[in-house]
Amino acid sequence: MVKTRIHQLWWSAGQISIMHEFLVEKKKWISEKKFMNALNYCMLLPGPEAQQLATYMGWLLHGNRGGIIAGVFFILPSMFILLGLSYFYSIYGSIPWIYALFAGLKPAVIAVIILAIIKIGKKSLLSSLHYFIAIAAFAGIYFWNISFPVIIIGSLCFAFIARKFLPSMVQPFS
Repeated sequence: MVKTRIHQLWWSAGQISIMHEFLVEKKKWISEKKFMNALNYCMLLPGPEAQQLATYMGWLLHGNRGGIIAGVFFILPSMFILLGLSYFYSIYGSIPWIYALFAGLKPAVIAVIILAIIKIGKKSLLSSLHYFIAIAAFAGIYFWNISFPVIIIGSLCFAFIARKFLPSMVQPFS
């Protein structure tokens, strides 16, 4: 369960980074602040954050029809690609060079995801409080199997206390 949640977060980070680059930086259809607020809300909701964010962005830009279209077309390409790759691997996966080809894709995918996490982290981790909460949340979910809602509530409580008693921790880096 915990490993699955970590995998979902890593995969979502890559998709969210691509959405950010396209919607905010290239097309400038939405502001940085609106995107980050939407991302924060989607992170709190149960389910796949990137899917929710794509649907919300479609709705924000084009109403109900845009939300439905963005949600459906976010899922369809991945579904067909994975279906094709699964079929291909189930038939030819025992051939050594095909197996090596699939194994060779793993580092590339991990590199894309790490770059996405760094990019999103630069935009959202602005103070030592943010870094502390991010590290504590990761440790809590990965090492100690603390449930996600408990991590969210704990983060909120810690941030509230830190703002009140440790204001220097909340100051953004220069």
